[in-house]
Amino acid sequence: MAEEVWVGAWRPHRPRGPIMALYSSPGPKYLIPPTTGFVKHTPTKLRAPAYSFRGAPMLLAENCSPGPRYNVNPKILRTGKDLGPAFSILGRYHTKTMMTPGPGDYFPEKSAKHVFDSAPSHSISARTKTFRVDSTPGPAAYMLPVVTGPHTVGKVSQPSFSIKGRSKLGSFSDDLHKTPGPAAYRQTDVQVTKFKAPQYTMAARVEPPGDKTLKPGPGAHSPEKVTMTKPCAPIVTFGIKHSDYMTPLVVDVDVD
Repeated sequence: MAEEVWVGAWRPHRPRGPIMALYSSPGPKYLIPPTTGFVKHTPTKLRAPAYSFRGAPMLLAENCSPGPRYNVNPKILRTGKDLGPAFSILGRYHTKTMMTPGPGDYFPEKSAKHVFDSAPSHSISARTKTFRVDSTPGPAAYMLPVVTGPHTVGKVSQPSFSIKGRSKLGSFSDDLHKTPGPAAYRQTDVQVTKFKAPQYTMAARVEPPGDKTLKPGPGAHSPEKVTMTKPCAPIVTFGIKHSDYMTPLVVDVDVD
């Protein structure tokens, strides 16, 4: 018998849990809703009406009614007290009345004009101090509306006509010289309604662009005063043409 060779410490054993590869059906992976009952019923099937039976109610642990603990008056019914008429004796009421007027405080003789008919009476009193100037309007402050003409108020007015003056426009006395003549109208350009002819213009002389500032001329420079490239400016002096101490150069020498 050939010796079996295994890799590492692995040996054949029973699986500890279900392996999905060993099952051909989905198995417990899917939960199909039931077709019976009311809870979680499948939506693809019709659901019949369901009825439930309720249990008996719980008995109360103790009675909550007041019972004989209250002393109810027997004369008090649901409509009120059941009593006959009863009277009681009370003390005199204390009123807060001050001094009342007596018979001498009244003057009945002055009430005749209020009780019996009397003729009108007038009295003249002094001018009041508050209104020294009478501010009420007088009769001249009002103006009654006219009753004739087209501007009547509250009445129907008849047709009214007016005579107007002669018009100065179009009459026989109208000055016809004020009308515009032929020279008052502007002649319309022909190029507005017809083809426009070519036009030419003469422009000024064209100058090339450049610097138009004043430039210095030859006389504006002084080269003799330049000392930037030389130790000093050129100096001219008057002296002898040949030095007495200098030997002249002799080029041709005649030997006899």
